[in-house]
Amino acid sequence: MPAGTPPPPATRCWCPRWAPLGAGLAVDGTTVRFATPQVKKPVVYLGQTEVDERVANCFSVERQILKRLGHHPRIVRFLGLQGEGILLTEASHGNLQAYLDSHPSTGLGQRLTWCLQVAEAIDYIHSRGVVHSDLRPANLLVHETMPGALDLQLCDFGGSVCQDLGLDGFSLPDGPFYSPVFENESSTLLDIFGMGSLFYTILTGRWPYKTSPGRFAKVDDRLDWEERIVYPNFKAGRFPDVEQLPGGNVILKCWMRQFATARDALAALEEALPGTSSSSIHDGLDNSTKTMGAPDLSDDSRNIQDTAA
Repeated sequence: MPAGTPPPPATRCWCPRWAPLGAGLAVDGTTVRFATPQVKKPVVYLGQTEVDERVANCFSVERQILKRLGHHPRIVRFLGLQGEGILLTEASHGNLQAYLDSHPSTGLGQRLTWCLQVAEAIDYIHSRGVVHSDLRPANLLVHETMPGALDLQLCDFGGSVCQDLGLDGFSLPDGPFYSPVFENESSTLLDIFGMGSLFYTILTGRWPYKTSPGRFAKVDDRLDWEERIVYPNFKAGRFPDVEQLPGGNVILKCWMRQFATARDALAALEEALPGTSSSSIHDGLDNSTKTMGAPDLSDDSRNIQDTAA
Protein backbone atom coordinates (compact mmCIF):
# COMPACT_ATOMS: atom_id res chain seq x y z
CA MET A 1 0.00 0.00 0.00
CA PRO A 2 1.55 3.36 -1.01
CA ALA A 3 2.67 5.67 1.76
CA GLY A 4 -0.06 8.00 2.89
CA THR A 5 -2.89 5.79 1.62
CA PRO A 6 -5.55 5.38 4.31
CA PRO A 7 -6.25 1.77 5.29
CA PRO A 8 -9.51 0.20 4.07
CA PRO A 9 -12.47 0.18 6.46
CA ALA A 10 -12.29 -2.77 8.81
CA THR A 11 -14.34 -4.45 11.47
CA ARG A 12 -13.25 -6.86 14.19
CA CYS A 13 -14.46 -10.36 13.36
CA TRP A 14 -15.59 -12.59 16.21
CA CYS A 15 -16.66 -16.01 15.06
CA PRO A 16 -16.72 -18.48 17.99
CA ARG A 17 -18.23 -21.37 16.04
CA TRP A 18 -18.36 -23.52 19.17
CA ALA A 19 -19.48 -20.84 21.61
CA PRO A 20 -22.15 -21.77 24.20
CA LEU A 21 -25.64 -21.84 22.62
CA GLY A 22 -24.11 -20.94 19.29
CA ALA A 23 -23.90 -17.22 20.09
CA GLY A 24 -21.30 -15.34 18.13
CA LEU A 25 -20.35 -12.25 16.20
CA ALA A 26 -19.01 -11.87 12.68
CA VAL A 27 -18.20 -9.26 10.08
CA ASP A 28 -21.36 -8.41 8.21
CA GLY A 29 -20.91 -4.73 7.48
CA THR A 30 -22.27 -4.56 11.02
CA THR A 31 -22.26 -6.76 14.11
CA VAL A 32 -24.79 -9.57 14.14
CA ARG A 33 -25.83 -12.42 16.39
CA PHE A 34 -26.09 -15.95 15.02
CA ALA A 35 -28.78 -18.46 15.93
CA THR A 36 -27.95 -21.86 17.39
CA PRO A 37 -26.22 -23.90 14.66
CA GLN A 38 -27.49 -27.16 13.26
CA VAL A 39 -26.51 -30.28 15.20
CA LYS A 40 -25.67 -33.21 12.91
CA LYS A 41 -24.54 -35.53 15.71
CA PRO A 42 -25.83 -36.23 19.24
CA VAL A 43 -25.39 -33.23 21.49
CA VAL A 44 -22.22 -33.37 23.58
CA TYR A 45 -22.01 -30.82 26.36
CA LEU A 46 -18.56 -29.33 26.54
CA GLY A 47 -16.82 -27.87 29.52
CA GLN A 48 -15.62 -24.29 29.32
CA THR A 49 -12.04 -25.43 28.73
CA GLU A 50 -13.09 -27.53 25.73
CA VAL A 51 -15.16 -24.66 24.35
CA ASP A 52 -12.24 -22.28 24.72
CA GLU A 53 -9.94 -24.73 22.94
CA ARG A 54 -12.33 -25.13 20.01
CA VAL A 55 -12.86 -21.39 19.70
CA ALA A 56 -9.11 -20.87 19.76
CA ASN A 57 -8.69 -23.53 17.07
CA CYS A 58 -11.25 -21.82 14.81
CA PHE A 59 -9.48 -18.48 15.16
CA SER A 60 -6.13 -20.13 14.47
CA VAL A 61 -7.46 -22.00 11.43
CA GLU A 62 -9.06 -18.88 9.97
CA ARG A 63 -5.99 -16.74 10.50
CA GLN A 64 -3.61 -19.26 8.92
CA ILE A 65 -5.86 -20.02 5.98
CA LEU A 66 -6.49 -16.35 5.20
CA LYS A 67 -2.74 -15.76 5.24
CA ARG A 68 -2.27 -18.69 2.87
CA LEU A 69 -4.95 -17.40 0.50
CA GLY A 70 -3.46 -13.91 0.40
CA HIS A 71 -5.09 -11.12 -1.60
CA HIS A 72 -7.73 -12.19 -4.11
CA PRO A 73 -10.80 -10.23 -5.30
CA ARG A 74 -13.15 -13.08 -4.30
CA ILE A 75 -11.76 -13.56 -0.78
CA VAL A 76 -12.33 -11.29 2.21
CA ARG A 77 -9.06 -9.56 3.05
CA PHE A 78 -7.26 -10.36 6.29
CA LEU A 79 -5.71 -7.27 7.87
CA GLY A 80 -4.19 -8.84 10.95
CA LEU A 81 -4.95 -9.52 14.59
CA GLN A 82 -6.60 -7.14 17.02
CA GLY A 83 -6.87 -8.14 20.65
CA GLU A 84 -8.64 -11.48 20.83
CA GLY A 85 -10.14 -11.17 17.35
CA ILE A 86 -9.06 -10.90 13.74
CA LEU A 87 -9.36 -7.84 11.55
CA LEU A 88 -11.00 -8.07 8.12
CA THR A 89 -12.04 -5.52 5.52
CA GLU A 90 -15.63 -4.41 5.83
CA ALA A 91 -18.32 -5.44 3.35
CA SER A 92 -20.50 -2.46 2.42
CA HIS A 93 -23.71 -4.47 1.87
CA GLY A 94 -23.50 -7.24 4.47
CA ASN A 95 -23.82 -10.90 3.57
CA LEU A 96 -25.43 -12.43 0.50
CA GLN A 97 -28.26 -14.14 2.39
CA ALA A 98 -29.41 -10.88 3.94
CA TYR A 99 -28.99 -9.05 0.64
CA LEU A 100 -31.09 -11.56 -1.32
CA ASP A 101 -33.79 -11.47 1.35
CA SER A 102 -34.00 -7.67 1.28
CA HIS A 103 -33.51 -7.21 -2.49
CA PRO A 104 -35.77 -9.81 -4.17
CA SER A 105 -35.86 -7.80 -7.43
CA THR A 106 -32.10 -8.09 -7.98
CA GLY A 107 -31.60 -8.40 -11.74
CA LEU A 108 -30.66 -11.54 -13.63
CA GLY A 109 -27.37 -10.05 -14.83
CA GLN A 110 -26.21 -9.45 -11.28
CA ARG A 111 -27.29 -12.93 -10.18
CA LEU A 112 -25.42 -14.61 -13.03
CA THR A 113 -22.32 -12.58 -12.23
CA TRP A 114 -22.52 -13.70 -8.61
CA CYS A 115 -22.73 -17.34 -9.70
CA LEU A 116 -19.51 -16.94 -11.67
CA GLN A 117 -17.87 -15.16 -8.75
CA VAL A 118 -18.82 -18.00 -6.39
CA ALA A 119 -17.23 -20.51 -8.77
CA GLU A 120 -14.12 -18.34 -9.06
CA ALA A 121 -13.78 -18.13 -5.28
CA ILE A 122 -14.11 -21.88 -4.77
CA ASP A 123 -11.78 -22.68 -7.66
CA TYR A 124 -9.19 -20.35 -6.16
CA ILE A 125 -9.27 -21.72 -2.61
CA HIS A 126 -9.09 -25.30 -3.92
CA SER A 127 -6.04 -24.34 -5.99
CA ARG A 128 -4.46 -23.25 -2.70
CA GLY A 129 -5.27 -26.54 -0.99
CA VAL A 130 -8.19 -25.20 1.08
CA VAL A 131 -11.63 -26.77 1.52
CA HIS A 132 -14.12 -24.23 2.87
CA SER A 133 -16.51 -26.83 4.33
CA ASP A 134 -19.22 -24.34 5.30
CA LEU A 135 -20.52 -22.84 2.07
CA ARG A 136 -23.80 -20.94 2.39
CA PRO A 137 -25.05 -17.49 1.38
CA ALA A 138 -24.32 -16.00 4.80
CA ASN A 139 -20.62 -16.76 4.26
CA LEU A 140 -20.43 -14.62 1.14
CA LEU A 141 -20.09 -10.88 1.62
CA VAL A 142 -21.50 -8.28 -0.80
CA HIS A 143 -19.19 -5.33 -1.33
CA GLU A 144 -19.45 -2.32 -3.63
CA THR A 145 -15.96 -2.40 -5.14
CA MET A 146 -16.75 0.62 -7.33
CA PRO A 147 -19.91 2.68 -7.88
CA GLY A 148 -22.62 0.34 -9.11
CA ALA A 149 -20.50 -2.81 -8.86
CA LEU A 150 -21.57 -5.31 -6.19
CA ASP A 151 -19.07 -8.15 -5.90
CA LEU A 152 -18.89 -11.22 -3.69
CA GLN A 153 -16.14 -12.13 -1.25
CA LEU A 154 -15.96 -15.55 0.41
CA CYS A 155 -15.48 -15.38 4.18
CA ASP A 156 -15.59 -17.42 7.41
CA PHE A 157 -12.75 -19.91 7.13
CA GLY A 158 -12.80 -20.88 10.80
CA GLY A 159 -14.28 -24.28 9.97
CA SER A 160 -12.16 -24.93 6.90
CA VAL A 161 -9.62 -27.66 6.13
CA CYS A 162 -6.10 -27.38 4.75
CA GLN A 163 -4.21 -30.66 4.78
CA ASP A 164 -0.96 -29.02 3.68
CA LEU A 165 -0.95 -26.98 6.90
CA GLY A 166 -2.51 -29.69 9.08
CA LEU A 167 -5.57 -27.51 9.76
CA ASP A 168 -9.14 -28.65 10.42
CA GLY A 169 -11.89 -26.40 11.76
CA PHE A 170 -14.29 -29.37 12.10
CA SER A 171 -17.27 -27.74 10.39
CA LEU A 172 -19.96 -28.84 7.93
CA PRO A 173 -22.48 -26.75 5.96
CA ASP A 174 -26.14 -26.27 6.83
CA GLY A 175 -28.73 -28.69 5.42
CA PRO A 176 -29.49 -27.47 1.87
CA PHE A 177 -25.76 -26.99 1.21
CA TYR A 178 -24.81 -30.45 2.48
CA SER A 179 -25.75 -34.03 1.64
CA PRO A 180 -25.58 -37.14 3.85
CA VAL A 181 -23.70 -38.92 1.06
CA PHE A 182 -20.55 -37.16 2.29
CA GLU A 183 -20.83 -38.87 5.71
CA ASN A 184 -19.60 -35.86 7.70
CA GLU A 185 -16.36 -35.64 5.71
CA SER A 186 -14.98 -32.37 4.35
CA SER A 187 -13.74 -32.55 0.76
CA THR A 188 -13.51 -30.53 -2.43
CA LEU A 189 -16.54 -32.49 -3.70
CA LEU A 190 -18.51 -31.28 -0.67
CA ASP A 191 -17.66 -27.69 -1.62
CA ILE A 192 -18.69 -28.33 -5.24
CA PHE A 193 -21.98 -29.81 -4.05
CA GLY A 194 -22.57 -26.71 -1.93
CA MET A 195 -21.68 -24.55 -4.91
CA GLY A 196 -24.63 -26.04 -6.79
CA SER A 197 -26.94 -25.10 -3.92
CA LEU A 198 -25.45 -21.61 -3.87
CA PHE A 199 -26.13 -21.18 -7.60
CA TYR A 200 -29.71 -22.34 -7.04
CA THR A 201 -30.23 -19.94 -4.12
CA ILE A 202 -28.74 -16.98 -5.98
CA LEU A 203 -30.92 -17.57 -9.05
CA THR A 204 -34.21 -18.34 -7.27
CA GLY A 205 -33.83 -16.43 -3.99
CA ARG A 206 -34.70 -19.65 -2.15
CA TRP A 207 -32.81 -22.53 -0.61
CA PRO A 208 -33.18 -25.89 -2.39
CA TYR A 209 -36.52 -27.54 -1.50
CA LYS A 210 -37.75 -24.38 0.25
CA THR A 211 -40.94 -22.90 -1.21
CA SER A 212 -40.43 -19.34 0.04
CA PRO A 213 -37.50 -16.93 0.28
CA GLY A 214 -35.73 -16.05 3.49
CA ARG A 215 -34.58 -18.00 6.49
CA PHE A 216 -36.65 -19.87 9.03
CA ALA A 217 -37.89 -17.85 11.99
CA LYS A 218 -37.19 -20.75 14.36
CA VAL A 219 -34.17 -23.02 14.41
CA ASP A 220 -36.33 -26.03 15.30
CA ASP A 221 -38.44 -25.47 12.17
CA ARG A 222 -35.33 -25.45 10.00
CA LEU A 223 -33.93 -28.60 11.60
CA ASP A 224 -37.24 -30.40 11.15
CA TRP A 225 -37.40 -29.33 7.48
CA GLU A 226 -33.86 -30.54 6.88
CA GLU A 227 -34.51 -33.95 8.46
CA ARG A 228 -37.88 -34.52 6.75
CA ILE A 229 -37.22 -33.05 3.30
CA VAL A 230 -33.66 -32.00 2.52
CA TYR A 231 -31.55 -34.94 3.65
CA PRO A 232 -33.84 -37.76 2.41
CA ASN A 233 -34.14 -36.17 -1.04
CA PHE A 234 -30.46 -35.39 -1.43
CA LYS A 235 -29.48 -38.87 -0.23
CA ALA A 236 -31.90 -40.52 -2.68
CA GLY A 237 -30.70 -38.40 -5.60
CA ARG A 238 -33.95 -36.43 -5.93
CA PHE A 239 -33.16 -32.80 -6.66
CA PRO A 240 -35.19 -29.60 -7.19
CA ASP A 241 -36.16 -28.90 -10.79
CA VAL A 242 -33.51 -26.71 -12.41
CA GLU A 243 -34.56 -27.06 -16.05
CA GLN A 244 -35.80 -23.47 -16.27
CA LEU A 245 -32.73 -21.94 -14.63
CA PRO A 246 -29.76 -20.50 -16.55
CA GLY A 247 -26.95 -23.00 -16.07
CA GLY A 248 -29.40 -25.49 -14.57
CA ASN A 249 -27.45 -28.43 -15.96
CA VAL A 250 -24.34 -27.18 -14.13
CA ILE A 251 -26.27 -27.02 -10.86
CA LEU A 252 -27.49 -30.59 -11.34
CA LYS A 253 -23.99 -31.85 -12.11
CA CYS A 254 -22.68 -30.19 -8.92
CA TRP A 255 -25.33 -32.01 -6.89
CA MET A 256 -24.68 -35.30 -8.69
CA ARG A 257 -20.91 -35.05 -8.07
CA GLN A 258 -20.12 -35.11 -11.78
CA PHE A 259 -17.42 -32.42 -11.61
CA ALA A 260 -14.01 -33.63 -10.51
CA THR A 261 -12.84 -30.11 -9.70
CA ALA A 262 -14.23 -26.64 -9.11
CA ARG A 263 -12.28 -25.55 -12.20
CA ASP A 264 -14.37 -27.98 -14.27
CA ALA A 265 -17.57 -26.54 -12.78
CA LEU A 266 -16.41 -22.98 -13.48
CA ALA A 267 -15.60 -23.84 -17.10
CA ALA A 268 -19.00 -25.50 -17.55
CA LEU A 269 -20.76 -22.48 -16.05
CA GLU A 270 -18.89 -20.08 -18.33
CA GLU A 271 -19.91 -22.21 -21.31
CA ALA A 272 -23.54 -22.34 -20.15
CA LEU A 273 -23.69 -18.55 -19.67
CA PRO A 274 -22.12 -17.10 -22.83
CA GLY A 275 -21.72 -13.36 -22.68
CA THR A 276 -21.88 -13.27 -18.88
CA SER A 277 -18.94 -11.62 -17.16
CA SER A 278 -17.69 -12.11 -13.61
CA SER A 279 -17.50 -8.31 -13.44
CA SER A 280 -20.51 -6.61 -11.86
CA ILE A 281 -20.48 -3.93 -14.59
CA HIS A 282 -22.64 -5.19 -17.47
CA ASP A 283 -22.83 -3.24 -20.72
CA GLY A 284 -26.41 -2.64 -21.79
CA LEU A 285 -27.97 -4.52 -18.89
CA ASP A 286 -29.81 -2.79 -16.07
CA ASN A 287 -29.17 -5.14 -13.15
CA SER A 288 -31.35 -3.19 -10.78
CA THR A 289 -34.56 -3.70 -12.72
CA LYS A 290 -34.20 -6.72 -15.03
CA THR A 291 -35.63 -9.68 -13.12
CA MET A 292 -35.83 -13.35 -13.92
CA GLY A 293 -38.67 -15.80 -14.08
CA ALA A 294 -37.89 -18.40 -11.42
CA PRO A 295 -39.66 -21.77 -11.56
CA ASP A 296 -42.81 -22.21 -9.51
CA LEU A 297 -41.78 -24.17 -6.44
CA SER A 298 -45.05 -23.89 -4.59
CA ASP A 299 -45.22 -27.69 -4.47
CA ASP A 300 -41.83 -29.33 -4.00
CA SER A 301 -43.18 -32.78 -4.79
CA ARG A 302 -43.89 -31.71 -8.39
CA ASN A 303 -40.54 -30.05 -8.91
CA ILE A 304 -38.03 -32.70 -7.89
CA GLN A 305 -35.83 -34.45 -10.42
CA ASP A 306 -35.20 -38.11 -9.62
CA THR A 307 -31.69 -38.95 -10.79
CA ALA A 308 -31.19 -42.02 -8.65
CA ALA A 309 -31.98 -44.45 -11.46
